[in-house]
Amino acid sequence: MAGINRVILIGNLGKDPEIRYLEGNVARVNFSLATTEFFKDKDGNRIEHTEWHNIVFWRSLAESANKLLKKGLQVYLEGKLQTRQWQDKEGNKRQTTEVVGEHFLILTKREHHPQNNAVSSVGSTENGTPSSDILQQPGNDPLADF
Repeated sequence: MAGINRVILIGNLGKDPEIRYLEGNVARVNFSLATTEFFKDKDGNRIEHTEWHNIVFWRSLAESANKLLKKGLQVYLEGKLQTRQWQDKEGNKRQTTEVVGEHFLILTKREHHPQNNAVSSVGSTENGTPSSDILQQPGNDPLADF
């Protein structure tokens, strides 16, 4: 049986996306995403814990993310975990784990960010080709109950 590598996150961008074009003019965008959870400690005090995630989008999805996403926006995203290794300039072996995004949905409402007139959903199809941007009017948010 095959394994499942699936990540679903709802969080806020910690910085504007940074786009780079690699060999062959392949777009790669990366940014950090903060997810915050609240819980009570043994004394009943409310504790806030924020986890930071490194996010990567490729090709046309990277270009869409670069145009639509900004620091502070709340987004829903789906993707998979990927760990990569490299050697730094001093010859040290380095490793990082990233979420390679396959789909995102902007959740921040229009009144908080006037430049967004709708909720945008962007992703790729199963064969890796980009799907067209899907715009949903505010108020028809499929994740409104989250």
